[in-house]
Amino acid sequence: MMITPVVWQQALAEALSDPVELFTLLELPKELLPAAFKADADFRLKVPRSFIQKMTKGDIKDPLLVQILPSGIEMEQRLGFVDDPLLENHVNPIPGLLHKYQSRALLIVTGACGINCRYCFRRHFPYHDNKPSQTEWIHALDYLQQHPEINEVILSGGDPLLAPDHVLAALVAKISMIPHIQTLRIHTRLPVFIPSRITPALITWFTTSRLKPVLVTHINHPREIDASFVGSMQRLQKNGVTLLNQSVLLRGVNDQVDVLRELSITLFQQAGILPYYLHLLDRVNGGAHFEVPVVEATLLMQRLRAALAGYLVPRLAQEVAGAASKFVLG
Repeated sequence: MMITPVVWQQALAEALSDPVELFTLLELPKELLPAAFKADADFRLKVPRSFIQKMTKGDIKDPLLVQILPSGIEMEQRLGFVDDPLLENHVNPIPGLLHKYQSRALLIVTGACGINCRYCFRRHFPYHDNKPSQTEWIHALDYLQQHPEINEVILSGGDPLLAPDHVLAALVAKISMIPHIQTLRIHTRLPVFIPSRITPALITWFTTSRLKPVLVTHINHPREIDASFVGSMQRLQKNGVTLLNQSVLLRGVNDQVDVLRELSITLFQQAGILPYYLHLLDRVNGGAHFEVPVVEATLLMQRLRAALAGYLVPRLAQEVAGAASKFVLG
C-alpha cells in the first residue's frame, strides 16, 4: 500500500535544487551560472518553490533571492572566516546535543533544512556525526537528566520540524518527564516557506505537555511574511505558544532602517510575533559578503530605536565562541 505524503512533505519534496531551473524561472543573467555551479558544489542550492514565487523576476539583487542564490563570491577566502565560527564542535559532548549555555541545551533533531541559506553558520557543521540513533537519544536524555542546571531544551537542526510529528511527539514526551526542564523552545524557518507544516498533530504535541512552548521563527525581510504564514502563527498563538523572531543582519537584505522597521511592525501586527534578536553575522566561510560591520550595525540600531516602540526593537546581538551568553550591543 502506497503512503500518500501530507501537504507539507509534498511541498518539501518539490523544493528546487537545480541552479539552471532557478535562473530560468527568475530570468536571471545566464553568465552568472558557471560561478553558481561552483558555489553549489560546495553548499547545495535548496529552496521551496513558494519562496521563489515571492521573488522579483530579473532582479539579481532581490533581498529574498540573495539569501539562497549560490554565488561565486562565496568561494573567496576571507581572513577571519572559518568553517566553525562558534566552535560548536567543542560543546558537542554526545551526538545530537550541544550545551553552550548553562541553563539551555540544544538537541539537533535533524541535519536537514527546508532551505539552504547562504549565510548559514552551520553550512559546514558535521551533521553526519550528529544523527543520533535511538540509543544515542537515550544518552542525550540521560545527559539532560544529569544536569539540573538545564531548565530549557531547544529543538534545532537543520530544521527540527522536518522530523515527522510522531517522532517529535515521542521525544517531547520523554523530555517532559525530566522534572527540571520547564521550557521547550523550537527554532525553525520551515513555516515561513511551508505554513502547512503547522499541523493539528504538531499543535497537540507542542502545546499539551507540561512544558512552556516557545517558537522562534527566522525571518529576515518583511516580504517573507504572507497570509498563509500569518494563519499558521495565529493557530499556535491561540494554543498558548509564545512567538518570537530572530533575524540575521545581512548586507543587501535588511541593512536599511526602513526594512527593519517594516519587518518588526509586520511581525507583530500581522503575525503576533515579537522581534527577539537581530544577530550580527557569524563569520562562516562562504558568508563574508553578507557582513555588516559592528559600527554600521550600531548606528542602524540607533535609528531603528527612534523609529519604533521599544517592545518592537530587536536586541542587536553577537554570539562569541566560548562565551557564557550572547553579547547584546548598543
